[in-house]
Parts: sequence; structure tokens; C-alpha cells
Amino acid sequence: MAADAGRVLVLDLAAACDVVLENFRPGVLGRLGLGYAAVRARNPAVVFCSITGYGQDGPMAGRRAYAPVMHAELGLMAFAARKLRAEPRQEAVSHADLYTGAQATVGILAALLQRGRTGEGQHVDVSMAEVMLQATEWTAVELAAGDDELLHIFGSFNAPVLRLGDGTIVHVPGDPVSSFPAWCAAMQPDDLRADERFATRGSRSAHRDAMLEELQAFATTFNSFDAFEAALGNARLAVGQMRELREIAEAEWARARGALVDVGGEGEPLHLPRSPFRFSNASVGTRGHPGWQGQHNREVLREVLGLADDAIDGLERDGVLIERRPAPTNPI
Repeated sequence: MAADAGRVLVLDLAAACDVVLENFRPGVLGRLGLGYAAVRARNPAVVFCSITGYGQDGPMAGRRAYAPVMHAELGLMAFAARKLRAEPRQEAVSHADLYTGAQATVGILAALLQRGRTGEGQHVDVSMAEVMLQATEWTAVELAAGDDELLHIFGSFNAPVLRLGDGTIVHVPGDPVSSFPAWCAAMQPDDLRADERFATRGSRSAHRDAMLEELQAFATTFNSFDAFEAALGNARLAVGQMRELREIAEAEWARARGALVDVGGEGEPLHLPRSPFRFSNASVGTRGHPGWQGQHNREVLREVLGLADDAIDGLERDGVLIERRPAPTNPI
């Protein structure tokens, strides 16, 4: 009974919504009577977005898929291992999840824009595998030209990681094989351009380790990041200082931009990223405090479906709605 009532409730909500987003494997919602066809029958203008590993059709459609699976199967692990000359390793960040969410948002917004022009909704099929093909920056190069190191001037895998004299770790974009003349300008009067090992791109590539040792020796002479950045800036080289994520809350630029907002409650700070967008004629960003499971059930059902409290009470008694309040904090 709860399942039937829940299905009706979801369809009622979908009938009043602009967008329905789901990430079940293909066919799961259809078997529950909640697939695109069922929702569209109630709401022809709905934008229904489905996120799966390999799309709604094809021989891989039914496979389970998570970010690590995509990293392994869409070339990311192999590419990183080859370029870093290391054994394959897991990624520290769920790139496939993050990129797929962003691309799904783009697809939904495009469908809403088209609906504004035509009045018609549609099904947006987003595949994690295809997202990774599109999002991995070297896909086209690898497919078209193969493994040509000369094409990878700005590949992040070629960017040197150096340690300054005070222990600060820095990362300098660009392949020093190509940018070595700029490095020499920064290292004046220690000009290494006359050294035959570094005279040409070919010789620098052949003596890459020795070249990196020279760059590291130069970096060691600096005991502050600001001084090192100024020296590289004179040669039009950019540099970044390695920081922990938790340090960003106190970073001057982040505080000036309001990049993080505190959404904690009861005196407990909880910092979350604000929207990266700044609009000239709109306010966006994270607002309010985190809610517990089911906190807004009644508010949503009253406002969207016009349900009375006794009807909502019945849904709670039947187990259709669940509300889990956080356990109270015991005073010390």
C-alpha cells in the first residue's frame, strides 16, 4: 500500500514540476511506473533527465557504474599513469561524478530554454562515459595524433613541482622544455642558455632530469612564495602555491569574494562553496541551513500539492513519508 501511495505522490509532484532528475539504471523507474513515459503522460512539458553510466541504450546500458569505473574504462587512469610514468592509481577526486553533474545541468537548462520556445518538454539522456570522453581534455589529441609529446606543451603532467627554500611546495604551469628561455630570464644572471644540454628543445628533452635539477636549485634560493612569484612574474611565468582545501576559508581572495558561506547552525560553523557565478542582476548562492531528512515534507506537499495536514499525517502513518530528526546534543 505504501508503495502504491508513494508512486501516486511522486507522479503528483512530477506533474507540478519543471524538472525530474534521476540516476537509476535504465528501466528501473519504468518498472516502478515512474519512468519518463508515465511522468510525461501527466506533464507533457516536463524536462526529465536520466543519468547513467553508459546511457539509456546500447550493450553497456545495464551495467553498474560509479566514478572509479569511469576513470578506469574511459582512459583517465591509463593516461595519468603513462604521462606521470607511474603505476596506475585511483583518483583522489570523483571527476566523473562532478563532470556528469555539471553536464547534466547544462543539458537540463538547454531543454528548458527549448521548452520556452516550443512549449514541449523532453527526455535528457546523460551518459557518464560520454561525459568523460568530452571532459577529458586530451581525448581528441590522443585519438587524432597519438602519443606525441611535442603536442603536450601545457599538459599538467609536464608542469614541474618544486620546493622553495622554506619548504613551500609550488607548481609552475607549462612544460619547461618549451618555457626554458623564460626560466632563464627569471634566473638571471645564472643564464643557462649557453649550456649545450639546454640549447634546443631536443637537447632539453634529452636532459630533462638535469634541467629540472637546475630549476629546483633556483627555487631553493627563495624563502618566500611572494618573492618566487615575483621573480617568475618578471619572466611572464605563472606559479601556484600548494595549499590544503581547509586553508581556503582563510584565503584573502576567498574572503574578499565571499567564495564560502557559513551554513552551520547552533554555533557550529559549516562552510560550503558559494555559487561560482556572479550575476549583475540576480542573487545566487548557498543559503539557509542543512535540513534533516524529511524536514520540508510538509512544506513542499502543502505548497506544491495543496495537501492538508491530516492527509500528510496519513502518509506518515503509512510509511510513505519519513522524517528523521537529528539526535539532540547532550550537554556536558
